[in-house]
Amino acid sequence: MATASDPPSANGVKKSTPAEKKYKCQYCNRAFSRSEHRSRHERSHTKERPFKCAKCKSTFVRRDLLLRHDRTVHAKDGDRLQPETRKKSGPKTSSSTTTPSKPSISIEPGTLEQIEASSDGMLDLETAAMLMTDFQHKAAAAANGTLHNDEGSIPEYSPDRSSVLDSTDYLTGPAGSLHMPWDFMPAAPSDEKAHSMSSSMSSQDNSSQQPYVHMGSIQPAQSQLSAVMERQDSLGTSMPPAFPTLADTFPVSGTPTPNALSPFPSMTGPVSPVNYRRSPGPSQALTLPKAPQIANDDQRASIANKLGEGMTIPATASINLYLSTYFNLFHHHMPFLHPVSFRPETTEPALILAVLSIGALYNFEQDQAFILHNGSKKLVNQFLQNKENFDSRKCPLWTMQATLLNMLFESWSGGSQGLEWACSIKSLLANMVAGNKYELKLRTEARGDMVPSHESWVAEEGCRRTYYAVYIFFGMLTMTYNHTPAISFQEFDSLPLPSSESLWNIEPSDEESWKDIFAASTTITVRQAHDSLFQGDPARYSAFATRVMINALYLEVWNLRRSFESLQDVVLEWKIRIALETWQRSLDLCEPETVVVPLSTPHKSHPLIFNSMAVYRNTRAFLEVDLKSVQEALRYHNPYEVAAAMTLSRDIVKRSKEMIKVIEQCYECLEIVAMQGINWVARTSSTNWSVEHPLCGLDLVTILSLWLYRIEHDDQEATEEELALYMKVRSLFDENAVDGLSSTVARVWGEMLDGVVVWGISKTMGEAFKHHGQALIGYVDDIELNPVDGMPQMPDQTMIGMEASY
Repeated sequence: MATASDPPSANGVKKSTPAEKKYKCQYCNRAFSRSEHRSRHERSHTKERPFKCAKCKSTFVRRDLLLRHDRTVHAKDGDRLQPETRKKSGPKTSSSTTTPSKPSISIEPGTLEQIEASSDGMLDLETAAMLMTDFQHKAAAAANGTLHNDEGSIPEYSPDRSSVLDSTDYLTGPAGSLHMPWDFMPAAPSDEKAHSMSSSMSSQDNSSQQPYVHMGSIQPAQSQLSAVMERQDSLGTSMPPAFPTLADTFPVSGTPTPNALSPFPSMTGPVSPVNYRRSPGPSQALTLPKAPQIANDDQRASIANKLGEGMTIPATASINLYLSTYFNLFHHHMPFLHPVSFRPETTEPALILAVLSIGALYNFEQDQAFILHNGSKKLVNQFLQNKENFDSRKCPLWTMQATLLNMLFESWSGGSQGLEWACSIKSLLANMVAGNKYELKLRTEARGDMVPSHESWVAEEGCRRTYYAVYIFFGMLTMTYNHTPAISFQEFDSLPLPSSESLWNIEPSDEESWKDIFAASTTITVRQAHDSLFQGDPARYSAFATRVMINALYLEVWNLRRSFESLQDVVLEWKIRIALETWQRSLDLCEPETVVVPLSTPHKSHPLIFNSMAVYRNTRAFLEVDLKSVQEALRYHNPYEVAAAMTLSRDIVKRSKEMIKVIEQCYECLEIVAMQGINWVARTSSTNWSVEHPLCGLDLVTILSLWLYRIEHDDQEATEEELALYMKVRSLFDENAVDGLSSTVARVWGEMLDGVVVWGISKTMGEAFKHHGQALIGYVDDIELNPVDGMPQMPDQTMIGMEASY
């Protein structure tokens, strides 16, 4: 290690010396390079709260928390706290340059107060990054014309559904309301730098600093911890420049801007390569059809004429924008609509409004999204109420599809009332699936062995895909909220699994060529795939089928854990474990996909397989740990209650060899984010990845944080295997960024979920993880999360990935 007296290196640059950690905590083995860091840490032992609010009874362990509390809670009083005055050397100068065509940007005073209060007159790297990030967000917001309040911040959004449409929901169900603000983060300038991740431990000799675990104290070797949670520069996002952007690949016609797939095109990330497992060469790759669009105002008028009285639709350009965001961003995660034959001007208005509502969500226009969503609910409700002698067998497919999208909208939008409405009509949608499936069975049996025409096959495949989409959605409700499954696996016993996405999107030149294509395609039923998995024989099916089968296996585990008889069935549990291993091996046999999906995922596979892997990790964890109390608390969308349920589940997470395998799955979930870069994921995953990832991460990261907490605090010393896995997790973070690894993991995950929000449920879970992280280190502060300017706060003491900047 170089010292201050070491000669310069060969290139003439003297290596910097790590600061000496001479300030030791009097309560544990921790040491710090600065006395204020030691004092701040010791308050976690003493529970001292020296900073008191002059306007209420709140107390805090740090002054910056007090200032943040005053900014957000007492900002309306007009009498804000001022930081302590400090003498600074040198004259204080300032300069500003204004441009007539752009609004001026100013740093928020509260940000300067926080920086001054926490830096003791010195601007360290973390503080500088906070200042630059704040300035960047204000500049991007001003450039988009959204800085229009006194403090130059993006206003909160809290839609009032009752004022959107004066209509009743399906079967007089209550309308949900969103309790959390939906704020978003503008993208940073794209000066990309790709930082490689190194999860391996240092090979240096650690004999003098061998880490140990005893009474909650872990002292790792200094050289082993590397910061790899960033893949960006100090100003913001970073994406590999090797791939074209989404807007370059799929230009949107009729939209306000060329890159209008979202307000911030860089959120979409790079396009995944075509290498979908055993995909053909690039020359054989098929470009997906362009998102359906309306050609002119006349087609818009034809849609508007079908709407009820008092209902309107957006302008033509906005409709095309919402259609593009739906089919380019959301559709690939649940592809039950047929983009090639989808005609907005002739489709039922209820389905069009449901599609547009989700498209508006992905365009971060929540107000418009709720207007469209409530309009769709009203139209479906009118259809059901006016239909005499209701029969689920006679419900058209669009009714089922619109209801599914509306339930999905309500379930993940972040409000408990919306979830309750979705649950109230869950049996209605299940009956629609059963009745429609029976009619499909009669039609296919009547046709016999005849090859269906392409048009007939599209209609039948669209029905099957809709059934499976409902099945998957109900499975996610079970996984997230512990809801009893509304559709069982036996419902689809002899039904063929979904086709490949390549076959689904193909446009044959004539019927003869279609017959050849159809004859070459493989068909496997749900029962055949299920039996193959449980017998240990990998099955070959499509990416969509992969998602269906892992959903079936998760529900098998759920039934195993919820049934008293099944709990005693050791053989059934053994068979399920074999089926899970076989399912994973079946990924190598997955039917090749030849379509280019404009989404960025860490794996070189179709997004449906990436989503399936998230559910697979959750299923493996569920075999060992049942976080039923956390799931049930999440039903009511109170982050404090969810965080309390997380913390109280500590005893459920055992320390055993079986748990090591679960923690490895949890680590993989965290490592995927680390490899991409935490801030990059926070900005892009909401529009690139499906909602499955934050929902599956709820259980996985909770288990990981509680296991880490037990390793840190149990009297029992860690085994070599446990210690190796603990250090493996810790290697993802900078050494100085960790003040309790269990707390750091929870808080970093919460910050990521709080980044850019499409689905409100991720906001609720993000806040819950932040509270959970504070509880794990003994703080009882009323943490002020996410100020009104919509900018996610940097984790205290957790400046991820800044080691490379040194």
